[in-house]
Amino acid sequence: MKLSSWGRLSDDNYPATVLSREIGNQQLTPSDNGETSIVYGMGRSYGDVCLNPGGGVYLSNGLDRLCSFDATSGELICEAGVLLKDIQTLFSAKGWMLPVTPGTQYVTVGGAVANDVHGKNHHSHGCFSSHINWIRLARTDREDFVCSPTKEASWFNATTGGLGLTGIIKEVSLNLRRVSSCWLDTETLTYSSLAEFSQISKDSEDDWEYTVSWIDCNSRKHNRGIFIRANHSQSGAESTPTKSRLRVPLVPPLSLVNRMTLTAFNQAYFLSQKQKSGMGKSHYQSYFYPLDGILDWNRMYGPKGFYQYQLVVPYESGMPAIKAILHEIAVSGQGSFLSVLKTFGDAPSPGLLSFPMEGLTLALDFPNRGDITLQLFRRIDAIVAEAGGRLYPAKDARMPAELFTAGYPHLPEFLLYRDPGLSSGFSKRVMGW
Repeated sequence: MKLSSWGRLSDDNYPATVLSREIGNQQLTPSDNGETSIVYGMGRSYGDVCLNPGGGVYLSNGLDRLCSFDATSGELICEAGVLLKDIQTLFSAKGWMLPVTPGTQYVTVGGAVANDVHGKNHHSHGCFSSHINWIRLARTDREDFVCSPTKEASWFNATTGGLGLTGIIKEVSLNLRRVSSCWLDTETLTYSSLAEFSQISKDSEDDWEYTVSWIDCNSRKHNRGIFIRANHSQSGAESTPTKSRLRVPLVPPLSLVNRMTLTAFNQAYFLSQKQKSGMGKSHYQSYFYPLDGILDWNRMYGPKGFYQYQLVVPYESGMPAIKAILHEIAVSGQGSFLSVLKTFGDAPSPGLLSFPMEGLTLALDFPNRGDITLQLFRRIDAIVAEAGGRLYPAKDARMPAELFTAGYPHLPEFLLYRDPGLSSGFSKRVMGW
């Protein structure tokens, strides 16, 4: 089966096995030649954590049941192949939603656990793993078992954010939260410097649940951007917005994202959003998942695909590091228009390899221009390393092993829980297996 990740940097053939509900360790036993596999859900990871060159994949679409829901506590038990989109659509109509959701709803529950995803409300609700009660795990070397924060806790900590390498996630119990409305009261602000961004972020944390900003990384003159904060509306029910039918119909022969289009887009986007400054209202779909309104948007980067580079740096060294990174990008002429700058709060994640830490996180998309792009990344890597930061494995396709090792100090502990029958392109690249 031909599979790729969202960055479309490769399109390889893999031996594929659809997971069934009866899956156990006998079905997961590694092949005689030592071939290993990884679970592939929706392929929305940008790099190679969901791919496995030289090995196989398990497809999680056979695990798609919602098993039970407790309308008093909000506990939902479901299989790992269930989409976040299906949970949001079904339960938001009943006044319940996921407490943490990433920037796309086309993600499986298993993928959300394996990458310990975060959202626009990390400062108030932490990571996805903060709302999990238990995980049912199948391994190649033992019978399937349940791990939780209180039972087999070390396995739980290794599995949340464990990149799918501790076993196959079969079932998950997680807590939904009550919400007053599917609509959000929003406020849009502009800023013209990183200091101004920092002050707005600080002022927003106590009174606003969701915060996010777009920053113009093409400008050498200033670090201008758009900051949007939001809370669930207390007003009555309102109609659901019309679904978008926009789609990028085909892969263009060249990337539509280049120096000329970036400058024009960033200028137009800043001015259009500036006109919307002030209070507004947004449905959760357009606020949480703005890019889901354009199907197959990853095609616009052309046949060579694109990289996403997401980093986090601690507050103490954060602002100088972010400023230096934005300078490197601006002078390189390789800017991104999907540039997101936000803060992570101090909510700890149990995951040994979870990405968020208290500080500043910056996510950027770059067309694949070969070595010139990789050279830019190496310069940014050096700034991230010096600042004591790290990169997000779910978004990564080329991180050097030494940066991964330095950024994730619990890696030696995590390696004790690796399933010998599982591996990925990412694990082979940065861990050697």
